[in-house]
Amino acid sequence: MIHPMFLCHGAPDLVLEDNEYIRLLRELGKSLKPKAVVLFTAHWETEVTAISSVEGTYDMIYDFYGFPAELYRIKYPAKGSPQLAEKVKNLLKENQIESNLDHTRGIDHGTWSLLYIMFPEADIPVVQVSINPFRSKEEQLKIGEALKPLAEEDILILGSGSTVHNLGALYGNATKPVAWAVEFDDWMIKKVEELNYKDLIQYQSLAPNARLAVPREEHIMPLFTAMGSGGDRTPKLLHRSYAYGTFTYLGFEF
Repeated sequence: MIHPMFLCHGAPDLVLEDNEYIRLLRELGKSLKPKAVVLFTAHWETEVTAISSVEGTYDMIYDFYGFPAELYRIKYPAKGSPQLAEKVKNLLKENQIESNLDHTRGIDHGTWSLLYIMFPEADIPVVQVSINPFRSKEEQLKIGEALKPLAEEDILILGSGSTVHNLGALYGNATKPVAWAVEFDDWMIKKVEELNYKDLIQYQSLAPNARLAVPREEHIMPLFTAMGSGGDRTPKLLHRSYAYGTFTYLGFEF
């Protein structure tokens, strides 16, 4: 069995760096060896859950601008799995969750930035799943819970997003994390480790600095989905560090 995970994908240029978080991702990739990856990406938003069902190799999506030219030359030739996509759709249907198959969309940087580091050979089938940031936290958990059987088949369920994600509050010269970001993550980590769903569902009103840390919820929703897939197992904090003062690099195993 491979336990579900939530990993922050950071800025697009994460793949050009070498730091403690990069080294953790590489080691995770070497140790996991999943049969496939089902990844909930914060960079794909749809009203109804969409599941990528791509035959062959995905196209690349460079959904960012203003970064070094070498970043736009990176290729990650991940292959899709229509069979696994159909299985994901059926599991959601069994739990009264509507979904659609998508046969054309490429992989965005919420997907390829992590997988490029973790599985550089691009030899593991990938199925992307969209998120709806306006859906309730309870519904996000339910979507994750519906996919729990996949973990028993050594399929990695991965939420790719971030906790603190305020692009208007980054500090390029920061040498240490900013206090308000740390306070927010302290609260989130404690509640996740306690599996305190009641408080987590209300994090926007309970967590310190929540509105500053999460001005829009698309990046935090994959955390709830991954957590839902983990069941009642005690979560494990894999990593915590920061870039630009407030940009969280956080990893959980559920």
